Amino acid sequence: MVLIANPMLRGHWAPLILLSLAGFSIGALYESVDSLPVTNYDFIIAGGGTAGNVIANRLSENPEWRVLVIEKGPSSVNNGVLDSIVPYIAGSLMGSSYDWNYTTTPQNALNDRVLWYARGHILGGSSSINNMYYTRGPSSDFDRYANETGDAGWSWNNLQPYIRKNEVWTAPADNHNTNGQFNPSAHGFSGTVSVSLAGHPQGGDSSIIKTTQQLSDEFPFNEDMNSGNPLGLGWIQSTIKGGERSSSATAYLAQDILDRPNLDVVVGTQITRVLQTGTADGRPAFGAVEVAQNTASAALKRLVASKEVILSAGVIGTPHILLSSGIGDAVELRAVGVEPVLDLSDVGKNFSDHPAVWNSWHVDLEDTFDDMQRDPALRAQYQQQWDVSKTGPLVLTTATHLIFGRLPSDLPIFQKVTDPSSGSNAPHYELFTVNSAFPVPPSEGNYISVVSLVASPASQCPLNVPTGGTITLKSSDPFEYPLIDPGALTSEFDRLALREAYKASLRFMSAPVWKDHIVGPAAGLANVTSDEDLDNYILQTSVLGLHGVGTAAMSAKNAPYGVVDPDLLVKGASGLRIVDASVFPYIPAAHTQAPVYIIAERAADLIKASWSTESNTQFDSWYEKAFGNFTWTGFLEQTYNNA
Repeated sequence: MVLIANPMLRGHWAPLILLSLAGFSIGALYESVDSLPVTNYDFIIAGGGTAGNVIANRLSENPEWRVLVIEKGPSSVNNGVLDSIVPYIAGSLMGSSYDWNYTTTPQNALNDRVLWYARGHILGGSSSINNMYYTRGPSSDFDRYANETGDAGWSWNNLQPYIRKNEVWTAPADNHNTNGQFNPSAHGFSGTVSVSLAGHPQGGDSSIIKTTQQLSDEFPFNEDMNSGNPLGLGWIQSTIKGGERSSSATAYLAQDILDRPNLDVVVGTQITRVLQTGTADGRPAFGAVEVAQNTASAALKRLVASKEVILSAGVIGTPHILLSSGIGDAVELRAVGVEPVLDLSDVGKNFSDHPAVWNSWHVDLEDTFDDMQRDPALRAQYQQQWDVSKTGPLVLTTATHLIFGRLPSDLPIFQKVTDPSSGSNAPHYELFTVNSAFPVPPSEGNYISVVSLVASPASQCPLNVPTGGTITLKSSDPFEYPLIDPGALTSEFDRLALREAYKASLRFMSAPVWKDHIVGPAAGLANVTSDEDLDNYILQTSVLGLHGVGTAAMSAKNAPYGVVDPDLLVKGASGLRIVDASVFPYIPAAHTQAPVYIIAERAADLIKASWSTESNTQFDSWYEKAFGNFTWTGFLEQTYNNA
């Protein structure tokens, strides 16, 4: 998802942010930590985001386990956040109260620009505010995770059951014929989160597909980019069902799940620290969390987890909690006044994201969506259509199609750096097409945009060498935002890859099918006539894909680097596990929503398995105490003898 803070767009859709949804009943969902029925749980999940709600759903399947989810933001259901429900207007959530509204440190490689960094501040996390793109990435990404960690369970083939468990393929909102637009064999039809194709036709659709025929060598048609082989151009798949967003909140915390008596969810509550409650086998044990009700002035409270604390606060939130708890580089912690509890130097390191730049062209097509963003009356008309039938352009996300490509292998850059992609089926760059100017249309005219991203940035490699960006504490105050330094475009490869991705978009738009429609490049692109101009344009306009990973990376069991083991338990600790995007050792060559869901589904089974032995042992102990040496044979013999 690539968007910038857009007050203009927020103003267009602001009246839609709050809507009273009469008739919704909330199960075990609490607005205050003081309202919780108990303070002791088996599992406490810090963060009700993309991964956290998966874990909550799966662990609460066991009625003997009491599970608590703690979310800082509000609920998207009982607060009626329509912008989180209507797909096309999701951009209005960026920069709103449903966004953490983080900003980065000045980026040296971008002329010291400070970048805005959106994260979901709402139940469902970023799955409730993102652009809903569903891309798993190449099979080689997951095979690299398996090789890096020494755990074959993270390989593409072994994760297939979890991919199917997460996904329920759904007909698009307009119920159009989807033959040839996806491969059913690559998808799950009985999972949890809905995935569908675009549910409304767009003006450039036929021309985009025609380009795959006219420029088939560079832009071959790919029937399904979620097959594990994403290279080529294909129809976008999104987490949308019946014209509405399908998020981790709506899917994994649906009403029947919230009605489980052993699951509690509290919103408006911030976890400030995880607390050491003892030791286990010489390691610090973390069996409690410290929380506050929304503000720094609120009283701190303590909640206990008898089995595990599971951090699912995301690529920024998770390392922030760890560092505030004294888990991180001991020298750096003492420098800001935090007493170290566990010296784990890679916490907050290895931060990686997808650098991106958007490119728009002025076209003479009349059926772009520029007018919808400019004309309040037209927006109201489409909103009414959605209200009545859940159809029309508002059922769409921003993009129409995705393109994944690789750089030529004979580029001189590969004599300087090792190819950062995970394999020959992994893209170096991504393009996605937008049926309007992006991110904001000018006051007049029609536009088509092609957004370019570096899918396999070099700033993240290799894991055992300090590279990439960082999340560090600004102070010992857990309510003060951390310092966020993604290290954008610090790698020569990343700068070259973004330049080449832009050139690929030029070649795409130069296909014969576009000849009679392209008027010319728009905005700053109109002044780009050389590589030097292009580099300056990138420095002035590039942003991040908001796909950050790696700040609590997993590594092999005995590796001297990394933050979590392959089972996602924190190295050197007991009772503390991490399940979110921060554990990826390398950034997926994909929008990260789907990979996070996949990791979370497997993590839930890992957690269940680690406690199943304990459950059996407890049952055996109870049975022995209750029945002693009782056997059915002895019972029948005694009954017979007494007869």
